[in-house]
Amino acid sequence: MSMFKKLLAKVGIGAATVDTRLNQDSFIPGEIIDGEVYITGGDVEQDIKEIHLYIATQYKREVDDTTVTETCELVKYCLCDTFTIAAQETKAISFSIQLPYQTPLTVKNQPVYLRTGLDVALAIDPKDIDYIHVSPHPLMDLVINNIKNIGFQLHEVDCQYNPRLGGNYPFVQEFEFRPTGKYRGKLDELEVIFSLNADELKVNLEIDKRARGLGGFIAEAFDADEKRVHLIVTPDYLHRSDDLEAIIDGTLQKYI
Repeated sequence: MSMFKKLLAKVGIGAATVDTRLNQDSFIPGEIIDGEVYITGGDVEQDIKEIHLYIATQYKREVDDTTVTETCELVKYCLCDTFTIAAQETKAISFSIQLPYQTPLTVKNQPVYLRTGLDVALAIDPKDIDYIHVSPHPLMDLVINNIKNIGFQLHEVDCQYNPRLGGNYPFVQEFEFRPTGKYRGKLDELEVIFSLNADELKVNLEIDKRARGLGGFIAEAFDADEKRVHLIVTPDYLHRSDDLEAIIDGTLQKYI
């Protein structure tokens, strides 16, 4: 009977299970994710070679005129080495992982999740997935609100393949704003890409002018109507938001 149970465990029936429990499920980029991984033994004793945790997300990429969705592992973390879990035994192992500063925000259905896996010798590896909510860092939130204050509304957000601007990862998260105030009729859109680290926020702005006349339409056809600039936002701007708003507004004024 024991041999039969071992055979079943190898194909996942009556095998060990894993359940990750987070102390919270809402974060900002750069925060610490902590919690416990619970491993519960199945019907027979099993050797666990490794517990691995992944923080992952998805992005879009154009391949042969087709949009495909690819997965990016932002962090891979090995929690522990080999151990044995007895039948029906439960083990709890604590962990702490820093959420990368370049983690995308979970807006417009952008997924970010923690995937836990057990590397079980000669058996199907049990897995557990926990989705998390990623809110804007205060500096990001400040920039977004300033852009809205000068007459834009957030239209679209998505993660796109862009290894040139992606830094450690092959994608960036693009925020597309449409003008609703004084820039209506002057700009088509404003695209924003954030690059955050522990000390500051780099804001990449792509200013897309509205085409006017034949020359404007020709420029638009060759993307010559787009201007790219960047701003550096430091924590001291949290105490002088109006100054940052004036800088963003003045930057746009130069390119219309």
